[in-house]
Amino acid sequence: MSEQGEPLTAQAVDLLHTSYRQLQEQIRRVIVGQDEVIEQLLIALFSQGHVLLEGVPGLAKTLMVSTVARCLSMTFSRIQFTPDLMPADITGTDILQENRSTGQREYRFIPGPLFHNVVLADEINRTPPKTQAALLEAMQERQVTVGQTIHRLSAPFFVLATQNPIEHHGTYPLPESQLDRFLMRIRMGYPSVEEEKGILRRQAESNPIERLVGVMSGEEILEMQRAGRRVRVDDLLVDYLMEIVSATRGSEVLDLGVSPRGSLALFQAAQALAF
Repeated sequence: MSEQGEPLTAQAVDLLHTSYRQLQEQIRRVIVGQDEVIEQLLIALFSQGHVLLEGVPGLAKTLMVSTVARCLSMTFSRIQFTPDLMPADITGTDILQENRSTGQREYRFIPGPLFHNVVLADEINRTPPKTQAALLEAMQERQVTVGQTIHRLSAPFFVLATQNPIEHHGTYPLPESQLDRFLMRIRMGYPSVEEEKGILRRQAESNPIERLVGVMSGEEILEMQRAGRRVRVDDLLVDYLMEIVSATRGSEVLDLGVSPRGSLALFQAAQALAF
């Protein structure tokens, strides 16, 4: 049942669950193993959250994100974060152009790669803090401010960032204010022996990602996100979530505990698990 709006019917939940499973099956046509990572990615997607994907080189982090994007009938962009990347390179910028009809010069906004539904921020810790900070407003407010003008981003909007946790030379660790914008920080591990054999066997096949089809549209994703907001979370589960949050605050081990934004993220993730 819902706490707000119309209740969720069993038929609606079954339909959403079926769509979720179809999306999982499509992803598994390309990605061997990593079932837990796939599940967490989809939970974040349906919770309107963003994901930081962390793992050593060669684990197919970028392929994972590209596969998820291909399975969704939405726009996709990939940003390779480098030390010379500037904020305007990802947000967009105003350029001065001449209006052919009036002959007057006027500013025209050219959108950057953030103006897509699914954005891959590849190796996000390789770009300086000023460019990392350009993502803060986009991730939280779903908008970009250029000059004095606010530009709304497309909905749904999903940022998947990757970073290498072991190579620190020439990198810029994300500050806590940036990490707080991510619903999940997912660590990808090495595949099992059998999974890696499956990866090797697939090399003889043609590129499987080219055969993927979009199984969910942007509107269907938005519907699942709206449905997730109507899932009732029992008070016992809310109490459990608050115990987890409280344990991180005032701890001698951790300098910084979970923020109220983090508490809300846990609550929304619990709702998404209903599917």
